[in-house]
Amino acid sequence: MGEEGTSPLLKKEYHPGCPGCAYDQKKDLQRGMPYKEFLYVWMISLTAALPISSLFPFLYFMIRDLHVAKRTEDIGFYAGFVGASFMFGRCLTSTVWGIAADRIGRKPVIMFGIFSVVVFNTLFGLSVSYWMAIATRFLLGALNGLLGPIKAYSIEVCRPEHEAVALSLVSTAWGLGLIIGPALGGYLALPAEKFPKVFSPDSLFGRFPYFLPCLCTSVFSAAVLISCIWMPETLHKHKVSENGNQSIEALEAHLIDPKEKVEQSGSLDTKKSLFKNWPLMSSIIIYCAFSFHDMAYTEVFSLWAESEKKYGGLSLSSENVGQVLAVTGASVLVYQLFVYPRINKVLGPIKSSQIAAIICMPILFAYPYMTYLSEPGLSIVLNIASVIKNNLGVTIITSTFILQNNAVPQDQRGAANGLAMTGMSFFKAAAPAGAGIVFSWAQKRQHAFFFPGDQMVFFLLNVVELLGLILTFKPFLVVPEQYERK
Repeated sequence: MGEEGTSPLLKKEYHPGCPGCAYDQKKDLQRGMPYKEFLYVWMISLTAALPISSLFPFLYFMIRDLHVAKRTEDIGFYAGFVGASFMFGRCLTSTVWGIAADRIGRKPVIMFGIFSVVVFNTLFGLSVSYWMAIATRFLLGALNGLLGPIKAYSIEVCRPEHEAVALSLVSTAWGLGLIIGPALGGYLALPAEKFPKVFSPDSLFGRFPYFLPCLCTSVFSAAVLISCIWMPETLHKHKVSENGNQSIEALEAHLIDPKEKVEQSGSLDTKKSLFKNWPLMSSIIIYCAFSFHDMAYTEVFSLWAESEKKYGGLSLSSENVGQVLAVTGASVLVYQLFVYPRINKVLGPIKSSQIAAIICMPILFAYPYMTYLSEPGLSIVLNIASVIKNNLGVTIITSTFILQNNAVPQDQRGAANGLAMTGMSFFKAAAPAGAGIVFSWAQKRQHAFFFPGDQMVFFLLNVVELLGLILTFKPFLVVPEQYERK
């Protein structure tokens, strides 16, 4: 209890003019859930997630129309690098955005990130070359520092008993965005072909066949940006001379003599390096492993479902894939709002992650055999498998959010989430490129003896899932003290 008493969240001294103190005072008087602030959390998380995977249903056709792939089997190779460019850009800047959120506030960083979504997501839809598509996706990722600050913000706007719900909202909106985005891409791409009575081939949407889904996301993001003008700030801005640089010092502490820092501050906890906080770092490692898996799965799912049956795919259209993902998105929303908080309360974040990972593996193993099914059985089985797989994935990610945010004090949460975003973005940048290369290679080995065709792709996804599962056990995972006591 002595260590907890040093936390800024537990001090009841309020400083005039400090937005963080003003909000804490309001929070102490409010017993129920902060529904308005939770709505901000949900909308911003959805804005951050929508552009990430909205391109996957039409990426196969976009690469085909940009004429960079010489053979059909090579489309997956080029598609992987477009998918990776977003995450590579975010990998380079996530820690910087986290530090900025700890220095200048959550609100300005969040608003700038939303603004970047409006601009660069629109430009991506107007891409006329392969390199323009890669450049706009890279800049969209590099300037979009939303997820780290919004995770810190979600914890700060509510009382401790509502933290699971707060972080569940982040992962719910995130998971929903990763489903609704592809659904939009699937339904609205190539509108002149799908809706010729509404969109002429000579119109803007006929000349830029992938602009409409990007425009819809950008319009929603613009509306969220305007609403954020009234969003309250939660960062404490008093005693800047003492505490203002702690996030930077936390990230740079591994470059400075620790003994010297202790002598200067007299407090090891407040200056503790994030890199030496093993409960945080071990949860980030797990987060990165499962993020790699989820991103690779997202890339593979659309490529596999839309590829021809002779290559081991399902020969589905972008509309069919969009419909599957829309159904999955609705289930994710219901699950995260009404089911996951109860599961977390009973099992806790660690056991729920372990059980989810174990159940995922046989489901992934069954995917390649769906190519032997015909309608309507194929649609029923595919929808059920997608719903279960994505809900289990969101369970794992939400649980790692909880572990990460409870491993650090408030003045390090922005930097900690930024560090997690950097690691996660690196692995999510590698995942689409790696998945695209493996998918392209697998389609060329349809008659191999060992896991022929797409069976190899899903086997490798299961290997990553198994690695993530192993990392959730001791000694790899070190949990915060409150979970040890339980």
